[in-house]
Amino acid sequence: MAFTSVAGLLEAARDKPLWQAVLEHDMAEEGIGREQSLERMGVLWRTMEESAASYDPARRSASGLTGGAAALVEGSGRAVAGPFVKRVIAAALKVGECNACMGRIVAAPTAGASGVLPAVLLPTRDELGLSGEEMVRALYVSAGFGQVIAVRASISGAEGGCQAEIGSASAMAAAALVHLHGGTPGQMAHACAMALKNLLGLVCDPVAGLVEVPCVKRNVAGAMNALACAEMALAGVESAIPCDEVIDAMRAVGGALPAALRETGAGGLAATPTGLRIAEGLRAPGGEKEG
Repeated sequence: MAFTSVAGLLEAARDKPLWQAVLEHDMAEEGIGREQSLERMGVLWRTMEESAASYDPARRSASGLTGGAAALVEGSGRAVAGPFVKRVIAAALKVGECNACMGRIVAAPTAGASGVLPAVLLPTRDELGLSGEEMVRALYVSAGFGQVIAVRASISGAEGGCQAEIGSASAMAAAALVHLHGGTPGQMAHACAMALKNLLGLVCDPVAGLVEVPCVKRNVAGAMNALACAEMALAGVESAIPCDEVIDAMRAVGGALPAALRETGAGGLAATPTGLRIAEGLRAPGGEKEG
């Protein structure tokens, strides 16, 4: 049985590290041994690394809407929020662009939100000098919280809007960051809750129905949100609303969103004059490409 509540996840971690509780749950659910579970998660981590490391600034998506943004950030002489945050932004763009250009990514929890976790984990690994084993443990933490969100609410933009994709990824990343910085399971839960609260109601409005605009740049927002919420949780800031109740609220909000704002490409930015013009140009013979 999957974890159905954050309260249950925290209970399972009362006498062991939270990542280990998730690992043991994976072993029982999948009927596999410890080494096999670790190897599977290791493959995911190595794929995340590769999705950023293989970035080609000259590559463009088939639509022409995506490509080169990460290179612009890395090549800029500015670092408004400091070099670490700049690396986070660049990493989120790299993986988001990799997905749009049909590269190999880890859907964590979805392809459209695949840049959030790598964006915070890769620079943190470099900053703290962490091993691959330590990063795999962080992925177990993120998976535990992600599983609860998937069970209690949704990780699908078509069901719950972008709060279910970028919001969930941001919450998973925030919990993983707290873990990597030595936080407690309770602080991980507070970081997860705050990250979800901050993106509650975020709509899914892909221009031309493609996972590019505004999806790629929303990965950056999700990563920034994760950083802020992990920072708050580690400082002792708590969510006034328990994490499970926040997840339940996300489900209710997602159900209340009109269909036009749930991945149909019929509302929000997709319905702006420019959004409609881009969609029409891509449908035309030869597919007009607008950058």
